[in-house]
Amino acid sequence: MSDYTVAKTLDCKGLACPMPIVRLSQEIAKIKVGEVIEMFTTDPGSLADVPSWAKSTGNAVLENKQESGVIHFFVKRQK
Repeated sequence: MSDYTVAKTLDCKGLACPMPIVRLSQEIAKIKVGEVIEMFTTDPGSLADVPSWAKSTGNAVLENKQESGVIHFFVKRQK
């Protein structure tokens, strides 16, 4: 069990690069610092893109997991 609460869920299934990152960037700006977004995507490029984006923007990937072809990211807004 995680020690964080998801403030927003973002469904990016079926979207190709760069749209999952574009949507994540837009939506993370709408939550408060310290809150977490759960993002679902089917874009395999996101496995590299989301952690890289988080590092460059000062946010944090708390967890990622794959289930049945869907990648789940838990991203915490840090700034």
